[in-house]
Amino acid sequence: MRFDLPGGVVCLGETMAVLVPAEPGPVRAARTWTRAIGGAESNVAIHLHRLGVRSRWVGAVGDDAFGGAVLDAVSGAGVDVTGVRVDPDRPTGLYVKEADAAGSRVRYYRRGSAASALGPDALDRLDLGDALLVHVTGITAALSDSCLDLLRAVLAAPRRSPVSFDLNWRPALWRDRDPAVLRELADAADVVLAGADEAQAVWGTGDPDGLRALLPGPTTLVVKHGARGATVVEDGATTFQPALRVDVVEPVGAGDAFAAGYLAAHLAGEPPARRLRVGHLQAASALLTREDVGESLPSHVTAPLLDADSDTWAAAHLRRRR
Repeated sequence: MRFDLPGGVVCLGETMAVLVPAEPGPVRAARTWTRAIGGAESNVAIHLHRLGVRSRWVGAVGDDAFGGAVLDAVSGAGVDVTGVRVDPDRPTGLYVKEADAAGSRVRYYRRGSAASALGPDALDRLDLGDALLVHVTGITAALSDSCLDLLRAVLAAPRRSPVSFDLNWRPALWRDRDPAVLRELADAADVVLAGADEAQAVWGTGDPDGLRALLPGPTTLVVKHGARGATVVEDGATTFQPALRVDVVEPVGAGDAFAAGYLAAHLAGEPPARRLRVGHLQAASALLTREDVGESLPSHVTAPLLDADSDTWAAAHLRRRR
């Protein structure tokens, strides 16, 4: 799957170093760890690049080894990182992931991080000259008051490019903050993506029609129903596309992969059902790995499935490559 578009996408938010146990057994006993990187917005940017869409990630890291690792990894994946600020005083954020196919436990160490100091002045680094889209998530709004001000500024600015907003509900980040602002932010966006379960937790409904009533502002709503599938609500119509059967290795990052696939197809002018299929296929690539961003599925897998009839799509079963 490749979408060769005339412009790019700007993704704004925090990326952190990630530590994952590199040996079996209780996490507290682990002495060997694998260091990776992870952040919803840079994950989307990397997936977009793999799909043939130019992408830029704008954020902040500390002037430390983890920050250097983040910049190396994201730029090494083909993403433009020239808009990232290297903070001389604050550290790069960190999280520890206990990988599990049933749902990975994540512990954040990001309070006071370089990215938490982002504010509306970051708009000066967005460089929206040829941007087809600006992508943000609800995670950023939870990091600090200045980060919330940044998202409000992005969504209130005169539109040169549409803005997509992924709810990306992280309860641990909202313990001392009011998540009511998430409705305000989502309703100001052009495209909103949300899992039905997280929308239920935040807004009291995960039903597509209920969410449309709650969020009349966005042109497009995308509601993800987990392993069941996803729904697009747009122009008064509702389109559902079932998900693929996948042997899940680890789920973290699949939502970002889905968002990138969906947004790439959306920007290419594909119809809703095909946008959702691209999203499901890209999500599968993340579900089949322990990394937050897995390798994209090969074209000999994706091309037939994109054009498959509904029965062939429903019968497909993706397994981990060996």
